[in-house]
Amino acid sequence: MDILTQSLLGGVLAQSVAGRDENRRAALVGMVAGLLADADILISSSSDPLLNIEYHRHFSHSLLFIPFGAAIAFLLFWPFMRRRLSPQRLYIYCLSGYSMSGLLDACTSYGTHLLWPFSNERVAWNIISIIDPVFTLLLLVTLLLGLRIKLWRIAITGLAVSLAYLGLGFVQLHRAQDTAHTLVSARQHTAEQLLVKPTLGNLLLWRSIYIHDDRIYVDAVRVGIFGNSQLYEGESVIRFKQERDLPDLEVSSALHDDIRRFVTFSDGFVAFDPGQEKVLGDIRYSMLPTSAKPLWGIVINREQPQEHADYYFFRDARRTVRQTFINMLLGNCPDAEC
Repeated sequence: MDILTQSLLGGVLAQSVAGRDENRRAALVGMVAGLLADADILISSSSDPLLNIEYHRHFSHSLLFIPFGAAIAFLLFWPFMRRRLSPQRLYIYCLSGYSMSGLLDACTSYGTHLLWPFSNERVAWNIISIIDPVFTLLLLVTLLLGLRIKLWRIAITGLAVSLAYLGLGFVQLHRAQDTAHTLVSARQHTAEQLLVKPTLGNLLLWRSIYIHDDRIYVDAVRVGIFGNSQLYEGESVIRFKQERDLPDLEVSSALHDDIRRFVTFSDGFVAFDPGQEKVLGDIRYSMLPTSAKPLWGIVINREQPQEHADYYFFRDARRTVRQTFINMLLGNCPDAEC
């Protein structure tokens, strides 16, 4: 999730194991430790743009790396905290703050290498958006109340409520999946792959993406808290196939390798942007849940196959786009269309 939420969770986790006299110091240590896993965003290369997306949420988010991440946080804090906290207590707070970073990110749709080095699978449970203001607010209120009242029970209660919110996301995901499967059946399609994920900042509006007969179909499902659903049928686009779309590209070229890496990262939901013929996009993400226009992608330069592909974001923040999203979220689209 976003770094603010990660930091707040780390602080609350540290508060949950702290006494009254160490509450504030524990919260500080936990908040910083909660951020450390996302330091992998600094791994980048000017000559290889895809290196960053490959290593973000990688080894630093692995379950196996948790004690080592906590040790790094301990070393950072020890020169400043050695007269205020014992080594044992400091490490406990670092461990608490760091411990849930990977698991929280696995709750989102981006994907996290939880089982590295035993598996390179990107774990994504799709039960909460990368940014969710309700979840963040729950943690913020818990942290502030904990700082004021200084009781570990406050942190435990806040964590329980936050966990219940994630549970609601799990329920909403399965409701949205049921609607998506119904749509696939109504179209008489066979979904080779189907992915349902929350849209930005909420648990009501979900994006459904599936592959049938070499096309990627994109739709949206609005699921009310009480289970009532509304479907918004969206766009479709031809799925990328290298043997068909780039048959002459040399296997030994840097571009061929970059395409392979990008297809793996995108879990196969890859197609050329309908509006930009040289952009190979990750169709899992878009500004609108019914759009096949990707939020990011790589630029295919056929004339320079030995050069690494450039990686770009394509944000469309026009007022009409924002208003359409809001209408879908609120269920204000007539006839299930926006």
